[in-house]
Amino acid sequence: MTEYLAVDGGTIAYEVAGSGPLVVLAHGIGDSRAAYRSVIPQLVAAGYRVAAVDLRGCGESSVDWSDWSRTAVAGDLLAVIRHLGGPAVLVGHSFSGGAATIAAAQEPSLITAVVEVAPFTRKQTIRLGDLRVKRFRQGMLRLLGTVVFGSVPRWRSYLDVAYPGAKPADWAERLGRIDSLLREPGRMKALQGMGRNAPTDAGAQLAGVRCPVLVMMGTLDPDWADPHAEGSAIVEALPSGLGRLEMIDGAGHYPHDQLPDQVVSLILPFLRSAAARA
Repeated sequence: MTEYLAVDGGTIAYEVAGSGPLVVLAHGIGDSRAAYRSVIPQLVAAGYRVAAVDLRGCGESSVDWSDWSRTAVAGDLLAVIRHLGGPAVLVGHSFSGGAATIAAAQEPSLITAVVEVAPFTRKQTIRLGDLRVKRFRQGMLRLLGTVVFGSVPRWRSYLDVAYPGAKPADWAERLGRIDSLLREPGRMKALQGMGRNAPTDAGAQLAGVRCPVLVMMGTLDPDWADPHAEGSAIVEALPSGLGRLEMIDGAGHYPHDQLPDQVVSLILPFLRSAAARA
């Protein structure tokens, strides 16, 4: 059941399931909270209260916003956590990985731990050698085409590369839902606004995080020529001892959707260790 929270500038849609310690899930650009549809039931069964959020401009959230930065999205997520009576563990995918970093640094009393899935949390630099990696070259060009031209077919083409190998069982339905949402007025504008927003604000906050952080990267993620190097760099930028990197073999940019059982098997022990530390 969708609930709505009024924040400065619009409304944020979310849904809550289960009971127990709060875990908040935030998706990436061009998507909705449905990206976590296979993760939510497992976290609920493990004893957590799970809130899945539609980012501003996405899913069922409102579309008229002036700011598409990770800092703005972090503010939305913190507002949801306050409303639900945090603190919470914050899980962020891609764009939202950077937003989760900012939220944790800004409001340490509200964030007990962070999980970053394929996160854009640092300023990106493309080297000439990166373009020799086919999956990176394909992903970058299709993603760039989507952001520049606002093309839904280009986004679908990007997703085909971002989900290497086996697709989720409901892939056709998933693509149809994404296609339908992005054709609604204002939804593609949100994707473009977030896609054009550099993660420098998130990178500047990494050193200020005070809670444990789990970074997950797919070995076949097309958004980086070397996903392991990107994940390692994020961990190294955090205060010593707070971050840990887990590589998910065969996953692309959406490991939580492509291999949800494996992702949950990594999240659950991390949550228990973070709770023990707190």
